[in-house]
Amino acid sequence: MNYILVSGKKGQLGSELKDIASEDKHQFIFTDRDDLDIANEDILKEAFEKYKPAFFINCAAYTAVDKAETDQATAYKINAEAVGNIAKQCHQYNTRLIHISTDYVFDGKGTQPYKTDDKTDPVNYYGYTKLTGEQLALNNSPQTIVIRTSWVYSAYGANFVKTMLRLMKERRELNVVSDQFGSPTYAKDLAEAIIQIVSNERPSVSGRKTEEDAHSSQLTAHGFPGIYHFSNEGDISWYDFAVAIRDIKQLDCAVNPIPTSAYPTPAKRPAYSVFDKTKIVNTFNIQLKDWKDSLKECLSKL
Repeated sequence: MNYILVSGKKGQLGSELKDIASEDKHQFIFTDRDDLDIANEDILKEAFEKYKPAFFINCAAYTAVDKAETDQATAYKINAEAVGNIAKQCHQYNTRLIHISTDYVFDGKGTQPYKTDDKTDPVNYYGYTKLTGEQLALNNSPQTIVIRTSWVYSAYGANFVKTMLRLMKERRELNVVSDQFGSPTYAKDLAEAIIQIVSNERPSVSGRKTEEDAHSSQLTAHGFPGIYHFSNEGDISWYDFAVAIRDIKQLDCAVNPIPTSAYPTPAKRPAYSVFDKTKIVNTFNIQLKDWKDSLKECLSKL
């Protein structure tokens, strides 16, 4: 049996994966911190020894961007140190790691969609921990697939879409930042892309690897490891996003554009973090959906 171990089952992406995983031929094992504390190296080792997974999909993360500025030790432990330990176990057990990262690894000074090999330069501590996690994952397990994503939302968990819906029902007027640009990602679309990647991959037999296994893994996964960018198609501002939410749900709330300077936050955000997604489309034949189409689908559930 090809087990797929998934961390962060209660988050947006983990929840969406759980909804669609039953359709896949692999045996998924969904975990959260109570089942599998990724920050505990001994517990990690026990899980790998028990399941010897073909894949480990790491959806767990410290995502409180502003809080990370002061709670740095916890953010680093989860987003960097734990990821490095997961990758070590993946390398030892010949497990393919799919690790989720963020657009916040970039400084936002660009004017063209960021490619996977463009210079990284995080402007906040959260971004620094996620970038360090990427580096540790790829260094400790070279067959790792890192998927950077942006502006994630879902019918599950806490996110911009659900927050806007709540506030628009409570207030007659909202101010939303209009000078930060990016691309929304419907977590369901990302989950489907991950399932497609898993289906495209051809992992060798799981378990402790031999020299022959390592060579075989390199051959069958040629061109697949590395960093990829994923989001829905289209680039918008947070203001545009909010207006679309209001209009689709036909809510009676004025939405006013404001500059970032009028809404100060503890952690600085990149002003521009649109992705070039050519690599993931060409490598895995991923079909990207338009951001507004995906937003409509999500809002139909809320």
